[in-house]
Amino acid sequence: MKRLSVAILVFSVLTALTFIACKKDKNNYRLDVHLTDAPAAFEEVNVDIESIKVKLREDSAGWVSLDTKAGVYNLLGLQGVDSLIATAVLPSNYVQEIRFYLGTDNTIKVGGQTYPLVMDNGTQTKLMIKVDKQINGTLDSLTLDWDANLSVVQEGNGTYRLSPVITVKE
Repeated sequence: MKRLSVAILVFSVLTALTFIACKKDKNNYRLDVHLTDAPAAFEEVNVDIESIKVKLREDSAGWVSLDTKAGVYNLLGLQGVDSLIATAVLPSNYVQEIRFYLGTDNTIKVGGQTYPLVMDNGTQTKLMIKVDKQINGTLDSLTLDWDANLSVVQEGNGTYRLSPVITVKE
């Protein structure tokens, strides 16, 4: 009889812990952000990604920093593949926007020469992408297609300007 009571107590505790753990998981949503690119008429298009944040539907959450694999990415090296660049466990299941923070080591290689690639206004370091996506379940991912061919503009003075064209693929 004593064994039965101990078994029932152990079963009850395990059931309660499982219920608490499952309930807690329903309030956390994992998001993975991938980056890919289509072909372009350049040898390299390098963007310096420093960090990525997401804006959730709930205003109280504000901008949430993702665990970002910071570095310089050659967009043309991502043709036909995608690269995991950021991940996070979020307190909400609805992502409104993604914000890229870029460094200053953005370059383009054309005809064997490497040139600086400046943002539209010369100083802008962040890109905002409207997403409006609900995360389903405990793991979801977004693939961002950064179109290098449409994102680079050659100016009349021979300089190159980065005017990002990024679409969300599901």
